[in-house]
Formats: sequence, C-alpha cells, structure tokens
Amino acid sequence: MGCLESLPYEVLLSKISFKESREFLSRYQEKYDIEPGYRMFDLNIIGVPPIRVAVDGNALIFPFTKPCHGTFLIRVPEAMEEIERLRNRK
Repeated sequence: MGCLESLPYEVLLSKISFKESREFLSRYQEKYDIEPGYRMFDLNIIGVPPIRVAVDGNALIFPFTKPCHGTFLIRVPEAMEEIERLRNRK
C-alpha cells in the first residue's frame, strides 16, 4: 500500500466536502470522474462518487481523505505516469 507522505505533494484545500472538491476541479479543462477504490500512486481513492480528478500541466490534482482528518485537495507535480494511466483507462 502506498503512502501520501512519500509523494512530493501540495495541499490546495483542506477539510472540504466532496461536492466542494468536484466544484473546484470543474474549472480545469482536463478532468476525469473516477469511482471510489480507483488507485493512484498506489493509494486507494475513497469518496462519494463521482470523484473528480484534474490534470494541470504535468501535475495531478485529486481529493484525498484521511479518516478522522477530512478530505484534502492534493496536487502532485511531475505525475505523467499516473496521468497517462488515467487517460488510457477503460
């Protein structure tokens, strides 16, 4: 299992709702809706579907929920491998 702390990430928003996350990510031109359980960076993404993620250049932005701490909007730079996997999923 992966660990968020092992990634070079930036917190864009903290303690937000899934709705707030979707609305924030709607402003990005390249965005995708994924189902709970989708794995990115070896992390299981959890939340209320649809879970929106966005691409910002070479960075991937996604909601990450830490039990007992809430949901955060995370930006991981230089995430081309995960972005390509997201673009090519079926």
